[in-house]
Amino acid sequence: MEIANQVRAFITENFYLDDSFELKDKSSLLDTGVVDSTGMLELIAHIEGAFDIEIDDDEMIPENLDSIASAADFVKKKLAEKS
Repeated sequence: MEIANQVRAFITENFYLDDSFELKDKSSLLDTGVVDSTGMLELIAHIEGAFDIEIDDDEMIPENLDSIASAADFVKKKLAEKS
């Protein structure tokens, strides 16, 4: 499964989304209220486990994780660094 689809699946299965809400790849997860700070920690833990990567504290920034697209790009970068 594509990285973005895995991230989307985790979010839709674990966080409340109103049926009328359309979760777009570039939508801010924090600004739209999809996740809060605790939810972001859950998402980080999921990403680390699902993709076998470690996210350092200084990498836990909105540019890396605040949307499905940015999270997928970040995971791709981390996987490339790992190999």
